Amino acid sequence: MKKFLFLLLFLNVSISFSQENKPETSKEFQDKLNKEYADAKESPLMKEDLADFKGLDFFPIDAAYIVSAKFVKSKNEKVFQMKTSTSRLPEYKKYGELHFTLNGKELKLNVYQNMDLIQREGYEDYLFLPFSDLTNGKESYIGGRYIDMRIQKGKTWTIDFNKAYNPYCAYNHKYSCPKVPLENDLPIEVKAGVKKFHD
Repeated sequence: MKKFLFLLLFLNVSISFSQENKPETSKEFQDKLNKEYADAKESPLMKEDLADFKGLDFFPIDAAYIVSAKFVKSKNEKVFQMKTSTSRLPEYKKYGELHFTLNGKELKLNVYQNMDLIQREGYEDYLFLPFSDLTNGKESYIGGRYIDMRIQKGKTWTIDFNKAYNPYCAYNHKYSCPKVPLENDLPIEVKAGVKKFHD
């Protein structure tokens, strides 16, 4: 059941790409996320929260948080078990590194492949970008946030932090969510994407 909930998380939230592989804008992504969360059939919200749901709280969309990154493909990486909020240990592999500059600092994030998910039709090029930053526990969810990505062409990739969203665990304890690896902790404030749900 936990494995099913985990896969449901990714199948529901990997909506930043249309059927024509045209990237959605930050606003389109956020609007679709709100629509999904308002739908009782898809929403991860608990019943009491869904009853009063008016929309997620986002940082203002800021083009400064859409960054170009140098992609470095990883070689000979071993599959590892990523820690989660439960005892579940899904298998991932580091796919590569994204080197970029944000808020005047040179930064790096690792991007991962879920070994189960990439076996599913339509998700062969799916990548998982979890990160934490200095807003966590203050303005954003304490456990960090995620960005869905697809494999991009060339060595210059785009990261849109305005599309950062919370793990389902931020809304409902029944879900099993990957914990952000320590190497993806950013020493800056990322004031973009979804804020924390409850004050």
